[in-house]
Amino acid sequence: MKITVRDAPPRQIWALEKAGIHPLLAQLYAARGVLDPSELDAALTYLLPPTTMQGTAEAARLLADAMAQDKKLCIVADYDCDGATACAVAIRGLRLLGAQHVDYIVPDRVQDGYGLTPPISQRVKASGADVLITVDNGIASFDGVATARALGLQVLVTDHHLCASVDGQITLPDADVIVNPNQPGCSFESKSIAGVGVMFYVLLALRAELRTRGLLEGTGPRLDTLLPLVALGTVADVVKLDANNRRLVAQGLKRVRTLAMPAGLASLFTAASRDATAATTFDFGFALGPRINAAGRLSDMTLGIECLLTDDANRALELAKTLDNINRERREIEGNMREQALLVAESLFEETAEAPPAICVFDPDFHEGVVGIVASRLKDKLHRPAFVFAPSGATGHGHELKGSGRSIPGFHLRDALDLVAKRHPGVLLRFGGHAMAAGCTIAEEHFEIFEQGLAQVAQEWLSAATLMRRIDTDGPLKPEYRRVDLVDALHHEVWGQGFAAPTFSEEVEVVSQRLVGEKHLQLKLKHRGDPVDGIWFGHTEPLPARVKLAFRLDADSWRGERKVRFLVEAAEL
Repeated sequence: MKITVRDAPPRQIWALEKAGIHPLLAQLYAARGVLDPSELDAALTYLLPPTTMQGTAEAARLLADAMAQDKKLCIVADYDCDGATACAVAIRGLRLLGAQHVDYIVPDRVQDGYGLTPPISQRVKASGADVLITVDNGIASFDGVATARALGLQVLVTDHHLCASVDGQITLPDADVIVNPNQPGCSFESKSIAGVGVMFYVLLALRAELRTRGLLEGTGPRLDTLLPLVALGTVADVVKLDANNRRLVAQGLKRVRTLAMPAGLASLFTAASRDATAATTFDFGFALGPRINAAGRLSDMTLGIECLLTDDANRALELAKTLDNINRERREIEGNMREQALLVAESLFEETAEAPPAICVFDPDFHEGVVGIVASRLKDKLHRPAFVFAPSGATGHGHELKGSGRSIPGFHLRDALDLVAKRHPGVLLRFGGHAMAAGCTIAEEHFEIFEQGLAQVAQEWLSAATLMRRIDTDGPLKPEYRRVDLVDALHHEVWGQGFAAPTFSEEVEVVSQRLVGEKHLQLKLKHRGDPVDGIWFGHTEPLPARVKLAFRLDADSWRGERKVRFLVEAAEL
């Protein structure tokens, strides 16, 4: 493990301090590339304008015309938290803007698979819909879109995933309108916006179109009521928190902290035993998001979407409790799978000291709804790109394996799959994804070919430096910043993917240490000569008397007193 310190240019720190930003925050922001104080202004007026997102004007006209003609709209969602929140935002927003007939269909992870497939298009048509709207999917659904068009449906694709490429040429589905910031020619600067953010922008454009047509009273309904859902989906989808995404999340958090949010969101906070008035991005990413995702992994994402749609507090609480129970089941399944996956992974390098450059694990008892989470745990534990496979539960596809992968910096997983597909034609039945996360389907008989093919690509692409586990930190913590009020201020800010939460590092003295709960190391430390409590969750190995630690700041309550505590992330031994 190598602990490194982010570069924080003094000139940038100075400029931010001159703008009135606290010196500690100025250092943290400068280290994350903030050049101008305006990047930190979360006001809605600083959001990128909808007119710069290609397709929003056309989408607004299509939807306004459909509403004027009293057509029936049907949302085709995805079965993760981004898809669920995007669906809820679409339905709530369209109804706010006057749409009378809006319904949705969410594919089943096992039986339908990802995206708009021909059978899904047929189900939309059979529902009586006239317009099909995808959220968080559709950009690679060529057959599904073609089927929908052939059935006489109008198709609006809203998505944020990368476009498909054939022989180096970007290819788009033949939809009536496509809204995706990653399509060729789109000048929208926030390429990392989540699917729920794309749908929110479509609604902003639709409201502007309806105003132009004189169909709204005054300025029309307030769409900022949807921002708590936009914030949840954005954080849960682990997209890069660029300036625009941070504004969306900050605005959502602002409303959640004043309890101005849908009943379902409030109930999820209750089910997770989290305080909504002190909500953080951590709550979205590690408390609410997993409970929504659990429905798509083990049950039916309809539960998650209905929870986000209902305005009935009692029904919302009932659904939130159901989601909480499903999430508990998910954790149990994941725990068992993780243990088995680690045993299998460790057997791959029994005779060597090093893990192979890429890890592939399959067990016939694995559950396909949890393979992505287990792959993430393997990647974290072994610092290697990891793929975990489970048998497909889809009818007639029992011979297939569904795989989900997670990667490390420096290894583009989707590109790696593309190369494996080219080198081993026919092995990958389907694949897709991003740099850090991807999925694929293979025949069970081809598992070893895939395993060897991915390992070969990893061997070629990964260097010893890339395979060295590294944690980026913000360096030493000044003693005067070891204060509860500053800890609270840090927690109040928007942190996440691409805008990492503050982590400090320096050498400390270990005064005492003991195991608690059999798997956590509780510490008494001396930091700059002062006593500080610390804890390292999930770590059992003892530390030397002096050690360089990477740690985050927390405020721990004991007998009514709040004290600063170090949450240890790593040690350089």
